[in-house]
Amino acid sequence: MDVAYDGTALHGWARQPGQRTVQGDLEQALAVVLRVPVDLTVAGRTDAGVHATGQVAHCDVPAQVWAEQRDRLVRRLRGVLPPDVAVLAVAEVSPDFDARFSALGRHYVYRLTDDPAGAPPLRRADTVAWPRALDSEAMAAAAGLLLGEHDFAAFCRRREGATTIRTLLALDVVRTGPLVEVVASADAFCHSMVRSLVGALTAVGEGRRPAGWPADLFARTERSSEVPVAPAGGLTLVRVDYPVEAELAARALVTRARRA
Repeated sequence: MDVAYDGTALHGWARQPGQRTVQGDLEQALAVVLRVPVDLTVAGRTDAGVHATGQVAHCDVPAQVWAEQRDRLVRRLRGVLPPDVAVLAVAEVSPDFDARFSALGRHYVYRLTDDPAGAPPLRRADTVAWPRALDSEAMAAAAGLLLGEHDFAAFCRRREGATTIRTLLALDVVRTGPLVEVVASADAFCHSMVRSLVGALTAVGEGRRPAGWPADLFARTERSSEVPVAPAGGLTLVRVDYPVEAELAARALVTRARRA
């Protein structure tokens, strides 16, 4: 399933008792439409307030149920899902496919504006109004020093048993008038990594830190309290990449291997 959502009123992807989440809303809607319980696996768990236009999730359903619902599932889900969550498309995939472990890369965009007027009213949900002017060229210079495979422990909230070693494929800072977009691509991101990277870059953009400071943090082995975490509302997951079908199983084995 290709999934999109406005995360403003949602407490992230993962289901939580007593809280609205993307997974909770989707699994409930699917159970209503398909009349079978559904357990979703997602490409990337987004935090509370984070949006998506290109999220991917998969689930297993009985073949007969799929045959009955495949041609009308998107339309029927639209009728039962809340307006801030949408399933854009559904497709049958190989049994080797895993939305999380088969992924080759995830792509995020963080939007912020240093316009004194703030974010445009129609983009206020996904664009953060930054209170100070930003030097986007300095931010871009700092971003270029962060590319490649590193231990991003200083930028991540550590999870038990999870590695913080990641390969950052792209970190571009693009200014269009008062709008500054930070485009981040990696094989995977650890918890709060993109928002922490943006927070570090804004410290450079405000002139509070030199361009080399974010890369100097690779020497740290744990989360750095000096790194601000940018607000969740500016972050959107825009795309997840997968290999061709013949390479799905091999990719999942590589992804499951813990990096050191």
